[in-house]
Amino acid sequence: MGIVRGIVACLGRFMIATIFLVSALGNKIVRFNAVAELMASKGMPQTPVLGVPAHKLLLVGAIVFLILGGLSVAVGYKARVGSLMLLIFLAAATFFFHDFWNAEAEQQPTEMIQFLKNLSLAGTMLFLIANGAGPGSLDQRQAGKPRCAALPPQADQLASLGSRTPLPADGGGTDLPTSQTPPADAAAGMSS
Repeated sequence: MGIVRGIVACLGRFMIATIFLVSALGNKIVRFNAVAELMASKGMPQTPVLGVPAHKLLLVGAIVFLILGGLSVAVGYKARVGSLMLLIFLAAATFFFHDFWNAEAEQQPTEMIQFLKNLSLAGTMLFLIANGAGPGSLDQRQAGKPRCAALPPQADQLASLGSRTPLPADGGGTDLPTSQTPPADAAAGMSS
């Protein structure tokens, strides 16, 4: 069951990340000037910063957040940070571009659907921030968790035992570290 959970979690992360990566690579980069003009028409600041209009710098920032956040979620590396980046992007994009309450009557239903879609994606980001990337992620592997979720919790404790104390000459000593003792049920399994 642990392998299946890992595969399903990986597929889920890739599916979540797809919309952000395609949005950055297939829309915002390819149509950079058109998207920048749309941003300006929605009231984004246009005052030059270091000689570049502010709305274009904001677009570059959005692209960076989308790519880094999307890749982070997809592979599960620093997924909480990546999810936070995507959550920040979603909050800004939803408020400025899917403000259905300001849309014309015929556009309100479409903008409301886009608003709710982004709201559900923001909920997904909050879930990832709270729970992490899950099985099969690079975050989990770096944390040293077992690759198979079916392993009992004692496997973590036994695997993390440090150096062993030397056995006394009479052979009556222990091979457990002096600072740690395993749980009762793990110790029972070791005595056989």
